Amino acid sequence: MIQDIGPNVFRNDFSDRGPSGNDIMLCYREGQALMNEPERLFPEFGDMPWADSEDTEYLFSVNERGFFLYKGARFPEGFSFQPLSVFRKDSSVFSFAGITGAQLYKWRNDNSYCGRCGTGMERSDRERALVCPKCGMTIYPKISPAVIVAVNAGDELLMIRSAGRTSSSFHLVAGYVEIGETFEDTVKRELMEEVGVKVKNIRYYKSQPWSFSDAVMIGFRAELDGEKQPFRLQESEVAEARWIKRSEIPEPSNNISIGSEMINRFKYGEI
Repeated sequence: MIQDIGPNVFRNDFSDRGPSGNDIMLCYREGQALMNEPERLFPEFGDMPWADSEDTEYLFSVNERGFFLYKGARFPEGFSFQPLSVFRKDSSVFSFAGITGAQLYKWRNDNSYCGRCGTGMERSDRERALVCPKCGMTIYPKISPAVIVAVNAGDELLMIRSAGRTSSSFHLVAGYVEIGETFEDTVKRELMEEVGVKVKNIRYYKSQPWSFSDAVMIGFRAELDGEKQPFRLQESEVAEARWIKRSEIPEPSNNISIGSEMINRFKYGEI
């Protein structure tokens, strides 16, 4: 999955240090990131000697190498802005760091002003947070919990195709956790709402940070409760639902997501 960058170690401890040496400079503009895409590289601090403490903000490290948000308007030659979809290609330090940095950039950009009194927000000097200097309102990075579930009926897996998308690919049922719900409650509600399916034996699989949508995905397995019935589709969300046999499940294009991993493991009888 996209966060599996071992043996490299992701370090998200808070720090207020400045960049040096070969630290990485991450820069984002309107859903794009500055990079040398063919070589899958970001600019380093050494490529931008004009960058100063006003232009940069420490985000996290991989091993001992720092990754900084660059907020200036001057860019080095050989780099251009590319869509964030580039980071969906594989599991690598490049992809994981690029999309994690984009999540933090979006959080900062979306919270420039206090939602309570309208004052400009400031960076905390103690933790990863934005603080209103007038009323003290504190905003932490947005992380939305969502469930994704692999439901089987014997040797068949429940898969859906989303409405309103150009892609014809099938995927697992997923949805955000609502107020007052446990994760298991969300599994039951999403399946009933989207396809009219009742399940039993809900079991935790694993979780995954998913910065593309500010989410943490919580994976579950479950079994169909009762006999198969015609699907009742939530047409605003689901274009089609199917029970697909293991042998007929197509190979995922990659395994960067928890959903792709669960589909692949079911296909080969591992879950």
